[in-house]
Amino acid sequence: MSEQTEKTHFGFRTVDAGEKAGLVRGVFDAVAPKYDLMNDLMSGGIHRLWKRALIQALAPKPGEAFLDVAGGTGDIAFRIIDEIGRDAASAKPVTVCDINAEMLGVGRNRALDRGMIKELSWNCGDAQALPFPDMSFDAYTIAFGLRNVTEIPKALAEARRVLKPGGRFFCLEFSQVAVAPLDKIYDAYSFTVLPWLGGVIAGNREAYSYLAESIRKFPPQKALVGLMQEAGLREVRFRNLTGGVAAIHSGWRI
Repeated sequence: MSEQTEKTHFGFRTVDAGEKAGLVRGVFDAVAPKYDLMNDLMSGGIHRLWKRALIQALAPKPGEAFLDVAGGTGDIAFRIIDEIGRDAASAKPVTVCDINAEMLGVGRNRALDRGMIKELSWNCGDAQALPFPDMSFDAYTIAFGLRNVTEIPKALAEARRVLKPGGRFFCLEFSQVAVAPLDKIYDAYSFTVLPWLGGVIAGNREAYSYLAESIRKFPPQKALVGLMQEAGLREVRFRNLTGGVAAIHSGWRI
């Protein structure tokens, strides 16, 4: 009898677990050049406020070692550098890790446009098997990336592994809408306007259909709290943003 192949979801599709990373990579290969523009259009610029809230919660300080996972275009890393100062970042570069080489290429080009060479370290790697030693970082951030990994518990365990004792974990992600009238409006927007924008602006309607579906498959706020605790993170909490359209989850490695 042959072994049963492990299954997972890719949006609303059921696929072999081994296929998902390649399928997700294909989505982001396709949308990388327009990714940041699409973020502005999809959210009406609100994603900038969410990211500002993430940085405020992180409260980065010079001398700390930062890892931003799934941060290929550099958006979070640039904000950390703006907060700690370029001299501090040159002395201890902010580390960006993304599984998608196309997204990293966009980020490097953006960094060059800003004259940022010494301030950043770019690494191609999987959130589920990070290419860094144990206890390497004071803070780990992941913005709009955790829902795309094949096995969220593995990614959370890796986050804890690479954090130093006392290190902090922060996840900014789309979540479950907590305001009743907003959920129906948000569903209608997600499954009609987002794919339409993806087709018109990024030339890929299917990619943005997947992104909308992946949000619905992501664990709701309290379920993610439980997964973080199971991974060994402590003092876990979350903060809803825009009625739960997005949320910031945080925890500590003790």
